[in-house]
Amino acid sequence: MYKSSYLKRLKTTTLTFILCSLFIFNLKSPLLAEIRPNDKFSPLEVVDIQLTSLQSNSNDNKGIYQCWLFAHPENKKYTGPLGRFVSMIRSNPYDVLLGSLFFETKLISKNQTEAKVQVFLDGKNKNRYKILWILSKSNISKKCTNCWMTIGVSQPQNLGPII
Repeated sequence: MYKSSYLKRLKTTTLTFILCSLFIFNLKSPLLAEIRPNDKFSPLEVVDIQLTSLQSNSNDNKGIYQCWLFAHPENKKYTGPLGRFVSMIRSNPYDVLLGSLFFETKLISKNQTEAKVQVFLDGKNKNRYKILWILSKSNISKKCTNCWMTIGVSQPQNLGPII
């Protein structure tokens, strides 16, 4: 059990390092930080990309933009174009996703077309939240003919102060 937990943290740390590196080097070129949906990402990797992006969001909302790239086309019908998505993420209750201190993801179900990921997130307000991320497969490009994208996210449930 310890080995599994260690490997999961190592994988999350590696992914976080890669994403943060992309954002740091992105100061001159906006294309470097754009990780596009593709068939290679698992549901957990998609959620990790989105949460890491929101965790390191910049004043020009590059993190929110990165998260939006993985929003399923059906989800975008409700969240709207990027400008409306930015407003939604910057508003209560989803603003706790921005600048989070820590998050942990766990796959709770997956079939051929849908996956559910449970997220525990420590917000910068020092409260812990539980969130359900729902993903569905989508066909949006040649590189994304069967890729996981976020179709819905529950409102963060405040579990109280971080102990």
